Amino acid sequence: MTAAVIPGSVHIIGAGLIGTSVGLALRRAGVDVTLEDSSADNLRIAVEKGAGRTTGSGDLPVLVVVAVPPRRTGEVVADATRRFPGVAVTDVASIKTVVLADASAADADLSHVVGGHPMAGRETSGPEGARADLLDDRLWMITPTPEVDVEAVRMVHRLITACGAYPVEMSPEEHDRAVALVSHVPQVLSSLLAAQLVNGRPEDVRIAGQGLRDMTRIAGSNLPMWSDIIAGNAAPISAVLEGLLADLQSAQATLADLERAPSDRGALDRMEDLLARGGRGRELIPGKHGAAAADYAVVSVMIEDKPGRLGRLFVVAGEAGVNLEDVRIEHVLGRPSGLVELFVQPSDAEELIAAFRGQGIDVRA
Repeated sequence: MTAAVIPGSVHIIGAGLIGTSVGLALRRAGVDVTLEDSSADNLRIAVEKGAGRTTGSGDLPVLVVVAVPPRRTGEVVADATRRFPGVAVTDVASIKTVVLADASAADADLSHVVGGHPMAGRETSGPEGARADLLDDRLWMITPTPEVDVEAVRMVHRLITACGAYPVEMSPEEHDRAVALVSHVPQVLSSLLAAQLVNGRPEDVRIAGQGLRDMTRIAGSNLPMWSDIIAGNAAPISAVLEGLLADLQSAQATLADLERAPSDRGALDRMEDLLARGGRGRELIPGKHGAAAADYAVVSVMIEDKPGRLGRLFVVAGEAGVNLEDVRIEHVLGRPSGLVELFVQPSDAEELIAAFRGQGIDVRA
């Protein structure tokens, strides 16, 4: 990619995780980037990382990217349309309807505003966690309104391409409904489940495995940011939770029936139906590269928790010509060891097992 992707400089307002990552990706593509942030420390770190430069008196961007917390996004977008009249302005907030309403209330020139939301992030917030490849191969939602200038939309498409991501267009309302289901409600549920551990017995929590870690991983995400997001998308989130609450109440009633009569066929059927619906829903989640989810074989290996042990597995797999589709690690309680689950195509499983055993690696399946 070259600077010709975007015919001019891009100005980024907000040098946090996403803003700095966008800057790094654009600089990688040869695009001139200017940065500003209300935090002098954030701005300094972003500039030192190479995400862009501070603005000069003669700078006039062809595109402005607003990367500030959701509660401030609308007003900052509106201000950007006044500071840079006629210039396309986009944002990276994960809620769109409220941001658009806030921008409109602040008298933004909506003919040059194109909502955006890169579907990427990390547990590490701030410019310290930024990476040039954070947006590579990620979906980047854009939510143009009917009144927006078509050239502004094209400019945002160029931005997304320069950052290595893939644009997906939908309306602000469609976007907020979709992210409530696939992103915001999972965050709420992860936090609710993790909160149950606070009052749990330490000896019970001590035996937690990878399943619980998977389900609570995002519970440690940025609290102020998620408070903003949930408040700004309350209605779509509430709608999903209503359906979930109905299922929880049904499950609770079924469990009460099973407590009274463990072999109650009707209650067992209802519980099996609930679990089966969960399985069918999981199958709808896209797999690699957006394709249908695939069924992989799992090769389990026990390794010592020492430098180089995990890397050795990757080297042996590569030498055997086996592509690792996914990897999962579960640490063994009370031992400096880990059980590594390697997901491969079923046709490659036996070859990988043979390669591992040939190298003296402890294969468990």
